[in-house]
Amino acid sequence: MNGSVVTKAVVAYDGSPAANAAIEAAAQLFPRAHAQVAYLWTAPFANDDLRRRLRARNSDLNELVAAIEREGEQEAARLVATGVMLARAAGWDSEPVVQRAYGGEGLHLAQIADEAQSDVLVMGSRGLGGAKAFLGSVSDMAVHYSTRPVLVIPQPLLIDEYEALPEGPVVVGWDGSAGADTAFATARSLFPTRELHLVAVGDDTTQPAPQAGPGDQAFTAVHLESGYGRQGRAVADALTVYARELKAAAIVVGSRGRSAPAEIVLGSVAMATLHHAHRPVLVSPPLSREI
Repeated sequence: MNGSVVTKAVVAYDGSPAANAAIEAAAQLFPRAHAQVAYLWTAPFANDDLRRRLRARNSDLNELVAAIEREGEQEAARLVATGVMLARAAGWDSEPVVQRAYGGEGLHLAQIADEAQSDVLVMGSRGLGGAKAFLGSVSDMAVHYSTRPVLVIPQPLLIDEYEALPEGPVVVGWDGSAGADTAFATARSLFPTRELHLVAVGDDTTQPAPQAGPGDQAFTAVHLESGYGRQGRAVADALTVYARELKAAAIVVGSRGRSAPAEIVLGSVAMATLHHAHRPVLVSPPLSREI
């Protein structure tokens, strides 16, 4: 558990089972948190059934548009209230954030997290595998552009994966880069009482693991052999297998700050881990990233 540390979280919420599960799981990882439950309502601002009813009542186009926006905003407020209720039931102090968006929801959520100076942006994954999991999705956009760490929680989690959340150790990918160093610092900050495992894979290291100083949080340094395939995928697979065998609560990886298309084409460790690790993955952004 995180002791007396209060985590500031922004939770992306859309009323889906994945979003509900993300709140429940994140509350196990961060039992003490102040959460802003953020819902973005986008055009056409209301569901199909509601629009059909309003169309029957409003013959004037301007009146119809105004009615749709008015009802859509109210629908959004009701929906986000459910997320707030779930967060409070999970033990979090929470409040709603409802904003209108016109596309680019992932970037908009990243802006909300940045403005709130949150410790973490929490998002649920719809449980798709392979390239469909994140390519072009809200989660993908948020991970690439957020200046705050992004925690993506897959749906569904198996029993052993869920049971690891409250007290399980945390695996941190390590290659000696500045991004890995930032990820390690993020893991120490967000999981100050957890057992940390700093894991290097294959030859993808530029320097040895750091040494713990007096009073530092203890950690275990591990070096694993890399499997076959593209480097990013091979490293991600090794981290995933190690985390499963360790019964880890989460995996923390750093982002090297490439553009979205470059990261996808090159198959970075961060993106490959997000695609294939069946447990929460926290991506720590580079210090130089700006929205």
